[in-house]
Amino acid sequence: MEEFEIRRYITIGQYLPLNSPIHRLDPRFKLVAFTILIAAVTFTPTYLGNAVLLAIVSLLVVVARVPFRYALSGLRPALPVLLLLMALQMAFYTEGFARGVAGACVSVLDLWFIHVTTCSIKLALVSAARFVELLMLTSLLTLTTTTTELAHGIERLFSPLQARFNFPAHELALIFTIAMRFVPTFAEELERIMKAQVSRGADLGQRGRLRFIQQTKALLPVLVPLFMSAFRRAEDLILAMEARCYVGGRGRTHFTQLRSTPQDYFAVAAAFLLAVLVLSTPWPW
Repeated sequence: MEEFEIRRYITIGQYLPLNSPIHRLDPRFKLVAFTILIAAVTFTPTYLGNAVLLAIVSLLVVVARVPFRYALSGLRPALPVLLLLMALQMAFYTEGFARGVAGACVSVLDLWFIHVTTCSIKLALVSAARFVELLMLTSLLTLTTTTTELAHGIERLFSPLQARFNFPAHELALIFTIAMRFVPTFAEELERIMKAQVSRGADLGQRGRLRFIQQTKALLPVLVPLFMSAFRRAEDLILAMEARCYVGGRGRTHFTQLRSTPQDYFAVAAAFLLAVLVLSTPWPW
């Protein structure tokens, strides 16, 4: 049953209570710093730039004292989808979408409708590197910050918009927190459903050569009860909030008061300088 151990490979939404400099940062500044790094990852189109960003993200994992193997474990469930996307990008990416002058892409394989070029290979590799970096950053954010701290940080960041434009800052923070909180819960529920169906003789495509295709076809009988369970949990959550007389919006007070330190400003400044350095550097390839 090791192939059904899904929750152990879900890092987004988990929290590790460790004593590290990243854990001690103010959630508001931590969100801003991670957003800057995510923007740098998104807009870096070169091999060397993504290699530098991957090294920076790996250094953050070490500073946060999170086991590196655990930080990368969230990649395992998404690995088949990532490989499929890479194959599609390499096979169907055309030179018309490439930056630069025409003819910059060199053909590597031209077979019927499959056209693999150096540009498509670069796109696939850079996209894969971005995916790994974004997954590690998102996982690191939730591994070093509790859901309550994330909710307070998001609400305080958007509170100026709420005061001036009536922006629903509290509701947005609540939705984000609930979504992050239920990621490991749904992973545990999916694991329980899969084990229950296998114990009743269901074939989820764990054997054979084309395991990925078989597993994809077998997802439908698993997703239906998973969605039904999600709707039941949502209804229970609504009833629990109504029973506690929950009222969102303006006028709510806060028991937790966030206070910034010089380390928080240094973290944002360091993230900004790193992002500017990576994005402004003319990487040769």
